[in-house]
Amino acid sequence: MLLHVTHETRYAYSPPVETAQHLAHLKPLGTESQRLVSHSITVSPTPAQRSESPDIYGNGRAFFALDSTHDELVVTAESVVETGPPVLSAAASRELPWEAVRDRFRYAKDVAFDPAAEFVFPSRYVPRRDEFAAYARPSFTPGRALFDAAMDLTLRMHADFRYDSGSTDISTPAVEALEQRHGVCQDFAHIMIACLRTLGLPARYVSGYLLTQPPPGQPRLIGADASHAWVSVYIPGKDGPGDWAEFDPTNGRQPGEDYVALAIGRDYADVSPMRGVLHGGARHTLDVRVTVQPLEELRDEAAQAARDQVQTQAQGQAQTQTQTQTQGQVQTQPQSPSQDPDKDPS
Repeated sequence: MLLHVTHETRYAYSPPVETAQHLAHLKPLGTESQRLVSHSITVSPTPAQRSESPDIYGNGRAFFALDSTHDELVVTAESVVETGPPVLSAAASRELPWEAVRDRFRYAKDVAFDPAAEFVFPSRYVPRRDEFAAYARPSFTPGRALFDAAMDLTLRMHADFRYDSGSTDISTPAVEALEQRHGVCQDFAHIMIACLRTLGLPARYVSGYLLTQPPPGQPRLIGADASHAWVSVYIPGKDGPGDWAEFDPTNGRQPGEDYVALAIGRDYADVSPMRGVLHGGARHTLDVRVTVQPLEELRDEAAQAARDQVQTQAQGQAQTQTQTQTQGQVQTQPQSPSQDPDKDPS
């Protein structure tokens, strides 16, 4: 699929911000199943400094600094991404028992380092606690393949947890979201990652977007979509490196060509779309609008808009021409004989 993504972030400050520095993760990844066709970021007001660089995980990040007073900041990222169904590398062993993977990442002398080991340890939003292991254990039965166990955990979370956009925020601990059994996609991703890491298994956080389809007969609501988050689990090879398999506990499925991966990290803190350091702006309001739609649909809308504009202009020209012709047909009424100045009244 060719997907067009628009991600608009709008901050309103009170009092105004005097100076600011921001870091944004808004550039989609290039992977085996995803190709970045185009990408641009516009910032208003215009930054005094601006640069781009990859972070430690290979994510694209944009830095910009503002040195003039402003009471509003608008950052708009537009991307076109070609997506395909993710394919797990043949190097990954889907039959490998989860205990064998756990044992491989336990420290042992003279064992070759695997970069995936970094994603076994706790991080800012993903602690390792017994509550997570207890929830995970029904899926991770003895001898079960890691891939199958992770899929089962995904489906259980989808059945057990309720999506509730107003129930949590980024400061809500994952263990609290686990207890209350509701939250948003980032909560569910953090909980699943915590379950896996507590068992000693490498798992990472993926931020991105999901193409959401409107109900039958209803139009797509522009700006109604939102950022999404899911989980990536490391599946080693039988005797060596493997690959990462992705799971979405919010929707109870594996991501497909209707997903756009934006960035990967240990948790949300590594890949937050926008963060900054401000001087001023003690209070602010935030408005985020995300639209994901097939590029073909966007082109059709643009073509229809152009046709509508041409039709409107033609109707306006026709109306103007009709008014001109009507005015030209107005005739002066003749005077009566008694009012004729050239006739002798006698």
